[in-house]
Amino acid sequence: MAHRFITQAVVVGARVFGRAFAEAYRQASASSKYSRAAIDSGTPSYANNLTSSGLTLDEACQILNVRSPQGGKADMEEVMERFKRLFDVNDPTKGGSFYLQSKILRARERIELEVRQTQETMDSKAEAEEGWKPKMYKDR
Repeated sequence: MAHRFITQAVVVGARVFGRAFAEAYRQASASSKYSRAAIDSGTPSYANNLTSSGLTLDEACQILNVRSPQGGKADMEEVMERFKRLFDVNDPTKGGSFYLQSKILRARERIELEVRQTQETMDSKAEAEEGWKPKMYKDR
């Protein structure tokens, strides 16, 4: 009699696991198709949105508890200060979490990436407006 219950539990568990796996695969496939279509269509905001380990800019700012960069300008001193403090607090040798430490690192990288990309865009626009001026050296 016990073998019947065990067999039934294994069969039900396998069906539940199979359905969950199939649904997760469908969602991952749909997400991949959506992101590929967004990148192919030239939507830069979506393509750059999840650049660093799947973090959005808003998530990165929440992790480090800083304001979102306004117009490509962020207080990088504040970002680095918060990063260093949180990174040290979550040091695994001091009883912290390696997972949290890696999230903090990725958040800092994401904010730096956003600021750098915005700065490069602003520089290229400024150069386009004033025209290209090669750097001339007097000694050459």
